[in-house]
Amino acid sequence: MALIAGILVAFVALLHTLFLILEMFMWNTPTANKAFGMTPELSKQTIAMGANQGLYNGFLVAGLIWGLILGDAGFGVKVFFLGCVIVAGIFGAITVMPRILFIQALPAALALLFVVLSR
Repeated sequence: MALIAGILVAFVALLHTLFLILEMFMWNTPTANKAFGMTPELSKQTIAMGANQGLYNGFLVAGLIWGLILGDAGFGVKVFFLGCVIVAGIFGAITVMPRILFIQALPAALALLFVVLSR
């Protein structure tokens, strides 16, 4: 159970690493425009906003990796950061686009479930 929990936490960290890359370094590209449903004009106007979002995703990644490195002692760290991801995913689904619930919140919720069950 702990192995599955670790894999799921790592997967959530990987997802947020990809979000960081898209938001901080690829915001004004066709790939990011498609991923985020933006026009080239909008992405150009909001490039600083995208970089800011990417930075926040980087903090989530750092926290999740920190929790993984701590192993069993990182239980609280993993719970906290997965909770942050879930809340951000729910908020994003309500305010931006519903699919964020499945892309961001659902994987974090599954990881959290397995982290708690593996305790």
